[in-house]
Amino acid sequence: MADGEINMHEEMRRAFALLSGKWKLEIMWLLHQRIHRFGELRKAIPGITQHMLTAQLRELEADGLVSRTVFAEVPPRVEYAITQKARGLGPTMEALTAWWNEYGKSVPAKPSARGRKAKGG
Repeated sequence: MADGEINMHEEMRRAFALLSGKWKLEIMWLLHQRIHRFGELRKAIPGITQHMLTAQLRELEADGLVSRTVFAEVPPRVEYAITQKARGLGPTMEALTAWWNEYGKSVPAKPSARGRKAKGG
């Protein structure tokens, strides 16, 4: 490879790393739908722990894909939204939805073994 030439494989590895992690794609999917509060995200993702949700949200925020807004209320209200940069992933989310609608029924269901069991069933 010549000097200055972009190694697309390396660039794509960087892109994949932004969304890798046990829960990041699921979090991004939910935030692609609408703004969520922390508790809403936790309830929407069965099996995720509070610690893991916090860690994944912090990484997504550090990478500029999620914004966190704290409202000066008692108790404080915190909302998470995708950023403009993350909105650029919209066509990818739509393509994945279309793919799943066409082929999802042909994918064997797997028992969910992710994370801890949610409290309260």
